[in-house]
Order: sequence, then structure tokens, then C-alpha cells
Amino acid sequence: MKSKSIVLIVIIGAILLLGGCGCSGYNKMVGLDQDVKGKWGNVQSEYQRRADLIPNLVNTVKGAADFEQETLTKVIEARAKATSVNIDAGDLTPEKLAQFQQAQGELSGALSRLLVSVERYPELKANQNFLSLQAQLEGTENRIKVSRNDFNTSVQQYNTVVKSFPNALFAGMFGFKEKGYFAAEPGSDKAPEVKF
Repeated sequence: MKSKSIVLIVIIGAILLLGGCGCSGYNKMVGLDQDVKGKWGNVQSEYQRRADLIPNLVNTVKGAADFEQETLTKVIEARAKATSVNIDAGDLTPEKLAQFQQAQGELSGALSRLLVSVERYPELKANQNFLSLQAQLEGTENRIKVSRNDFNTSVQQYNTVVKSFPNALFAGMFGFKEKGYFAAEPGSDKAPEVKF
């Protein structure tokens, strides 16, 4: 009789312990998941800021009478493509992040080509509107970098908790999956070549 009571107490204790770990782990994963989603919102906000500045930049550059129309067209097309790629914060898979990064990378490349082309237009380089927009774009690029770093830190904290024991036992049951990081674009380890 005593041994059955002891076994029953041990089983109840184990269930309570696992239940407590499960509740605590679940709440921690929910909090970190919300943090990742918030940081992703910040990343999207910064990219949207850049996309909003581009029409003003293009219109200012169009004022230079003989500016290369093809360069402007590529910037406009890249902006349209970049703003059409949207990712739900609840589905931040590595594949979807790569697709988002590729579209944003194409826009970055088009903007870089535009700014290099501007070097051939001294009157445009001296235009106050252009200088202001260029400074805003540079600031926005820095903000994007900070937001992506914050996002990656948040994802690292989330993934660590989701993959740690005993949370790993419960994460799959509750739908918490590992999230993807922002990664460097292929070839970004090489310095770009600028030709005038």
C-alpha cells in the first residue's frame, strides 16, 4: 500500500513538474515569438521608408535634362518588385527571407547604379533637393542595417529557447518552429567595383 502511494506521488510530481516547465517554456516562446514579429515589423518599416523616398529621388533626377532614362526605369522597376514581396511575420522561413532579400538587393543595386551615374552630372550633384534625398537614403540604409541586426538578435534568442531542452519537447506541439535569419547576399564579401 505504501509503495503504491509513493509511486502515485512520484507520478503526480513528475506530471506537475513537466506541466510547470511546459507552461513556463510556452510563455517564454510566445514572448520571444512576439519580439521577433515586432523586430520584423521594424525591418519592413525601414524598407518602406526607403521605398517611399525613391519616387522623390527619381523625380529630382529626372530634372537633369539628359539623364539616362534606362537607369531611372531600372530603379522604378526594382522598387516595384521590392515592394511586391511581402512576408507574414508568422511565417519567417529562410526561403521566404531569401526571396525578400533578393528583391531588396536588386533595389539596392539599382540605387547604387543611379548614384554612380549622378557623378557625371555636376549640376545635379549640386542640387539641394538631390543632396537632401541622398542624405536621407544614406540614413535609411543605416537604419535598415540596425533593424536587420536587431531582428537577427531576436531570432537567435527565439531559436535558442525553441531548441533548448525541455522547450524542444513542447515547441513542436505548440507550433513553434525555428525562424530564419537575414544573411549576407552572395558575393557581398567582395568590394564592389566602381567605374566612372
